[in-house]
Amino acid sequence: MTSGGVPGGVTVGIAVFDRQTGQFVQQQDAERQFRSASVVKLLIALDYFWDRGPEYAVPEEDRARLEVMLRSSDDDAASYYWDQRDGAALVERMAGRLGLTHTAGPPASHPGFWGYVAITAVDTVRIYRYLLEDAPQPVREFVMGQLHQATRNGTDGFDQYFGIASVFAPGFSIKQGWSGFQGSSGYRTDKAKPESVVDLVSDALHTTGTVGADDRTIVAVYTLHPCGTPYEQASARVTQLTAALTVPGGVRARVS
Repeated sequence: MTSGGVPGGVTVGIAVFDRQTGQFVQQQDAERQFRSASVVKLLIALDYFWDRGPEYAVPEEDRARLEVMLRSSDDDAASYYWDQRDGAALVERMAGRLGLTHTAGPPASHPGFWGYVAITAVDTVRIYRYLLEDAPQPVREFVMGQLHQATRNGTDGFDQYFGIASVFAPGFSIKQGWSGFQGSSGYRTDKAKPESVVDLVSDALHTTGTVGADDRTIVAVYTLHPCGTPYEQASARVTQLTAALTVPGGVRARVS
């Protein structure tokens, strides 16, 4: 359990990894699968870059799409690359490349729904560790550079500054995810949820990223909330959970 506890009705998966010591600081249901929502955009970007070496040059049109996808969680950009790069096949490719053990594509009945990709907090730590420790320098600088410049709102108008971005002083990086909330955008809006081992019904809100100098600590907090939970209430809960974590190197934001 986190020191602050988990609010009633909320399901969580948490992993906090200190890169300086090479150890997990905290884990709670860290292998539980959640639907990724927009966190999968990290894998979409990495798959795009994978075979572009050694220069990793990015055409201007792609640069614009990738920047808005990573900084502002743009869904149209994600949908473009999902279709262009064979959808669930890119998840399978990246899972194999990065050693992700509980990451899988969306249900076969809904191949276009990239937000239905299954992922865990521990696999999210593996993604960030690859980015920070093993990715070619141009890839690391591009992707992490965008995450360090995340905009206050996503292109769908939702406030991204909850969780990590609300608890810690500037210098963090974030890739947030939200799904199911009234007014949230999504790829090919679902009319009927498919059968799945992953909860595709509850409202999902996730905060992932890095905190501290030189991206010292990786934080992944995945949450599910009862259907109909107001976005502001869910984001406050995620911020409360994040604030209760032990995060080495993290400087707390001043509360005015």
